[in-house]
Amino acid sequence: MSKFISFKNGLSSVLVWSVISAAFIGPGTVTTCAKAGAQYGTQLIWALVFSTLATIILQELVARVSMATGKNIGDILSIKYQSNHSLNISKLLFFAIAFGCAAYESGNILGAVSGLRLIYPLPTAVYTLIIVTLCYFLLSRGSISQVSKIMGVVVFIMGLLFCYLAMTSSIDIKEILAGLQPRIPTSGGSLIIALIGTTIVPYNLFLASGLKFDQSIFQMRLGLVLAIGLGGLISIAILLSSVSVHGTFSYQSMYEAIEHKAGTTGANFFAFGLFAAGFSSSITAPLAAAVCGKSLFVNSVAKSKNNDANIYKYTWITILSIGALFGLLQIKPIPAIIAAQGINGLLLPLVCIALYLAVHDQNLLSRAYRHHPRWNYVYLFIIWIITMLGIYNVQHAILNMFAIKSFQESRIILLSVLLSLALTIILQQDHRTQSHQKNNN
Repeated sequence: MSKFISFKNGLSSVLVWSVISAAFIGPGTVTTCAKAGAQYGTQLIWALVFSTLATIILQELVARVSMATGKNIGDILSIKYQSNHSLNISKLLFFAIAFGCAAYESGNILGAVSGLRLIYPLPTAVYTLIIVTLCYFLLSRGSISQVSKIMGVVVFIMGLLFCYLAMTSSIDIKEILAGLQPRIPTSGGSLIIALIGTTIVPYNLFLASGLKFDQSIFQMRLGLVLAIGLGGLISIAILLSSVSVHGTFSYQSMYEAIEHKAGTTGANFFAFGLFAAGFSSSITAPLAAAVCGKSLFVNSVAKSKNNDANIYKYTWITILSIGALFGLLQIKPIPAIIAAQGINGLLLPLVCIALYLAVHDQNLLSRAYRHHPRWNYVYLFIIWIITMLGIYNVQHAILNMFAIKSFQESRIILLSVLLSLALTIILQQDHRTQSHQKNNN
């Protein structure tokens, strides 16, 4: 099969996969990347490069498994791990992901509102209603593929804005290249974990597997690399554009710092970029929860098009409504966000491990869709990092819930490293044992 595709097909592939970038570049990512730039300059660029590459590799794995089986992650997990409790597990997975999306939705909406208020300070409630109405219109009128392409355009515009701001920061290219060298600055461990965690998001794996369209493996990989690569570039651009920010970080302080260097136009570019980040995530969070609902929750009810459509519709309406309510009240549900961080910390490693085991199941994947054995080391390394991140987030969530402040950050990170390393070694040994047993049979 020829590996040359038309410009139209290539652009369509990039636009569809840009929904992943739209999902992880939200107000939280803008804040985290901006803090990294303000506190450490270019030193943490390498963390964003790593998290972008890891996201591409994991999403390629998800897409390849879905293309090979014609099923999404929810169906694959149900088939792979069938038992009397599999339906309950599917429900728990769905509610865990939906809970996380709902917890973050108000932050997404308020982030978009913050961007608009920096340009023209209308009341928060007015902007909230406008944004929620736009989200409702897009989600109710468009298919998943259509919404994905619209988000692709938003991501492209966001990329132009933040890349322009990065170019006005006048940072020497040598500093940028130096930032590609992995190093952990003093007290920078938790921020590195935050940079990785804000890019590799568990519900994005379900969102990717729920995108139904006709593509070859080459088209899929090209679209993934370009779309998610653009998302990583935007994150780095946000970091670079915030290097000039000093003191306590806030959207207002960053707006003023950019205005001082790039004028009102540059500052308004940042404000609109913040709006675009919040708006795109305000759509992708309900969309991701709805896609997860179709793939997981319907496994416990009679499978039909009506059930699929109803669960999809009611899920995104619920998530958007929760976000709208907290947005109008101007409340970020902090306890729910902390709980969601802990849930995500458990969910992401478990899903990645299940995918790693599924991709080695010869009953699921034909030879044409399998990868070279050398890639196993790459997958295991990423699983180790993700597991470490997950354990860290769970511990951090527990400490925050009980207001424990005496526990040293370095001890949390060290414990996370040791536990995740032990789990990864066990996983590799288990895989080798299963391989030997299959060969002997």
